[in-house]
Amino acid sequence: MIVGGPPLVPDVWSVLRGLPIRPGDDGGLINLTWYAGDPVAWVAQRLHPAFRAEVHEDIEAITAHLAAKGLVTPRLVRTDAGELSHTLRRGDGGDGVYRVMDYVPGHTHHRVSSAGLAGAAGALVARFHAAVDDLEWSYRHVRPGAHDTPLHMSRLEEGLAGAAEGGGPAADARRVADGILEAWRTFPSASLPTRHAHGDLKISNLRFDAAGQGVCLLDLDTLSALPLDVELGDALRSWCNPKGEDDTDTFFDIDTFAAAIQGYTRVRALSAEEREALPGAAERIALELASRFCRDVWDDNYFGWNAGRFPSRAAHNLFRARGQLSLARSARSARAAAARLLHA
Repeated sequence: MIVGGPPLVPDVWSVLRGLPIRPGDDGGLINLTWYAGDPVAWVAQRLHPAFRAEVHEDIEAITAHLAAKGLVTPRLVRTDAGELSHTLRRGDGGDGVYRVMDYVPGHTHHRVSSAGLAGAAGALVARFHAAVDDLEWSYRHVRPGAHDTPLHMSRLEEGLAGAAEGGGPAADARRVADGILEAWRTFPSASLPTRHAHGDLKISNLRFDAAGQGVCLLDLDTLSALPLDVELGDALRSWCNPKGEDDTDTFFDIDTFAAAIQGYTRVRALSAEEREALPGAAERIALELASRFCRDVWDDNYFGWNAGRFPSRAAHNLFRARGQLSLARSARSARAAAARLLHA
């Protein structure tokens, strides 16, 4: 084993041998991450159990296509045996699917601080979408229910119905759940065809250079076929919230929305149907994420949490759920303005 934990990174990648390895220190709610080299040359990860090894077939197909089009993208590093990933089963807490990818230098932002950054983000995503428009690929790793908003709402209703009475985060979660479900009942749905999508375009999943221009997309486990309003709704939910996910004093910034849409449409045109669907897209995904955070108050088994700031995972997820519900309400109030911008 290569020291990098605990747990440890399996010693099946020769490129890592002899290199210093340190745990990742820049967020990440899902996968365990290590950086290898000084300066960093490789990224090693242990996947959350929600992702299977087959996800790497999708990552390899998409990144190979992007590279062939001349776009910068992280690429998987095969094991010494030629595999895209390595599954470890030892029963000592380090079990799981591991992978190594090359490290793409650049800057990670956890919130959009300027219109220029929003425009660069929109342009980067549009380049990605344009590059994969002609790709023929059937996804090997399909996450049941991913961005199926009605399903997430049903799960929240089930959690609410089964939640035990009492105090603490669970009691507060019941009130937040009621607000989420009421907002969803009055949400106007759209219906767009699916297309190749990243699936998790929060701003921290985009890499930028020192000049603020987009370099590439990161965290590719969520690659899938999604409607554009779901794909961009997740982006706009993240980008147009100046406060970030760990704040309840959130609002939807319409100026950031305008800059992001302008950046996107400079690279890839939107259809009339897409323009109709996008004004409500951020609200939908904010409600969906609020429902997931709220449900995990009871399930207590998925999202990572900040033990230095919150007494429990449940408390952190309740805080996040409140923030996303607040963001959804703000996005709804900005919907008319967003529609005017899209039809200008």
